[in-house]
Amino acid sequence: MTQTHTHTHGAALVTGASAGIGATYADRLAKRGHDLILVARDAARLEELATRLRAETGVNVEVFRADLTDPADLTGLEDRLAQDSTIDLVVNNAGAALFGGFLEHGPEQIENLIRLNVVAVTRLANAAAKAFNARSRGTLINVGSVVGLLPEYRSVVYGATKAFVLYLTQGLNEEIGGAGVTFQVVLPGATRTEIWERSGRDPSTLDPDRTMDVDELVDAALAGLDKGELVTIPSLPDPADWDAFQATRLKMAPNLSKAHPAVRYGVRVPVDT
Repeated sequence: MTQTHTHTHGAALVTGASAGIGATYADRLAKRGHDLILVARDAARLEELATRLRAETGVNVEVFRADLTDPADLTGLEDRLAQDSTIDLVVNNAGAALFGGFLEHGPEQIENLIRLNVVAVTRLANAAAKAFNARSRGTLINVGSVVGLLPEYRSVVYGATKAFVLYLTQGLNEEIGGAGVTFQVVLPGATRTEIWERSGRDPSTLDPDRTMDVDELVDAALAGLDKGELVTIPSLPDPADWDAFQATRLKMAPNLSKAHPAVRYGVRVPVDT
């Protein structure tokens, strides 16, 4: 039975919406009353999801087929963000992983991952931020990963792209956050989605005690958004741990750029006469 919503929200644009985290965001946002623009490469899967969400929620759902590693497709989506004033929420979710050791990766694999996880994410963030800032209204959610905090996981390129997404979001918030424009970066841990199979990893090898269900992940991420969190780590029990991490980082700030090296390096410093 179709439910009729009074649309108090604008439209939400979700990338990587055909499966996994993106499809779950689409489901939850439709149930919150957002009209949707679903973006992914697989138009057939998008249409299937769109048909279900229209029937279940009564919202308007548009399918926007795009390969975000294709310059023309990316430009088309940027144009849509610039021109469509109904869009007030963007979930910048499309991404891929690259497992195996750094020495095993070829240059094309590395470049393709960076094109999707860094270039496309940044350009869409730029287009969304410009549009939202001009209207003093909008929310941008970037999907990162806890791997970006942990080089010890040895996922060199993937982790580096996700560290970039964290910095990008924090930097955007410093520059234009507030005054109606909201930013959030979500840092999932291991999550049960198709990303494992697509990246050549057997999902049955995952530790069930350390792998989150995608529905729980997105529900927690949206709860974090509702709480006003800039950085949401769904599995972290005590937010004081993140606050302590931030405080330690900021404690170093006054000493990160000075006129002379630290005394511990033994570099001879000229003495003013």
